[in-house]
Amino acid sequence: MNSADRVTAQNNLPNYQTILVCAEAFNPDDDEDDDEDAEPKIIYPKADEQRIRLQETCKDILLFKNLDTEQMSQVLDAMFERLVSPGEHVIDQDDDGDNFYVIERGTYDISVKVDGIDCCIGTYNNHGSFGELALMYNTPRAATIIATSPGALWGLGDSADSFYIVESGEVKITMRRTKSQLNVEENGAVEIARCTRGQYFGELALVTNKPRAASAYAVGNVKCLVMDVQAFERLLGPCMDIMKRNIVNYEEQLVELFGTNMDISDPTA
Repeated sequence: MNSADRVTAQNNLPNYQTILVCAEAFNPDDDEDDDEDAEPKIIYPKADEQRIRLQETCKDILLFKNLDTEQMSQVLDAMFERLVSPGEHVIDQDDDGDNFYVIERGTYDISVKVDGIDCCIGTYNNHGSFGELALMYNTPRAATIIATSPGALWGLGDSADSFYIVESGEVKITMRRTKSQLNVEENGAVEIARCTRGQYFGELALVTNKPRAASAYAVGNVKCLVMDVQAFERLLGPCMDIMKRNIVNYEEQLVELFGTNMDISDPTA
């Protein structure tokens, strides 16, 4: 190739722009030093008898098969017990996924809505697990699970890690109850409160160390101040006793609405 050919070839090359990529240097060996900055592990205290029952319940669950001993211990720490009654909806089709459940005991119907009609497509009988798909793929619940006997479940799910103060707009707070309950919306949720400027929500799960007890929905445009659990404990720690006393008010409202306090408080606190 002569010099003229070389010039022509160079001129025909695509005109790529130079892209500058910057990144912070990372040494995996240094990551262990940052443990103190990591998110706190979720631990639901359990009696020895509870932990033994939970280990027995989880030993054949496929999702847990490849976990090592330490990983399995962390999973067991993060699971919480949920007792259910006949007719209770554990999850409902089209709801957002919040927890994955492992069955310790009880029977449950699997129901799917087809052309507006609820159809039972299967059952669980004192064994199995459900609810993982909505968490894994961030999709709505694909089916409704209804307890047909008294039962016990162990839940594992998204942690409650934030506290919200409404800066502007309005937030609707709802709680789910069985569809036989009066004054329910089509999705089975009962509106229990409205939060406006200066009011807050989300503190209950942080105070009691339990899963979220209610859902919050924006009514129009809403702007909120959000605190993570570390900031919540650091800044509002002195107000913790006041917030715990507010739980009594919540329970009274729930008894008036549902005839039960919905077990929102931590009986071990």
